[in-house]
Amino acid sequence: MHYVYILKLRDSSYYVGYTDNLKERISQHKRGMVKTTGKNLPLSLEFYCAFTKKHKATMFERYLKEGSGFAFRNKHLI
Repeated sequence: MHYVYILKLRDSSYYVGYTDNLKERISQHKRGMVKTTGKNLPLSLEFYCAFTKKHKATMFERYLKEGSGFAFRNKHLI
């Protein structure tokens, strides 16, 4: 499976990511091992969804990070 996830960081900002191992990736974030989120701990998992095809997951991740996807994320997912 392939996952797209949204984390809420300490400063109330959000991080959108992709992984094929959600449990391990969230653990890495929480332990401060990810450069982009490590300085904003603690964090919480706000949303995730699973895809069977990698390209669908990466397309959805990209969508959530830009334009109308950013607005969709804020209105419907968090």
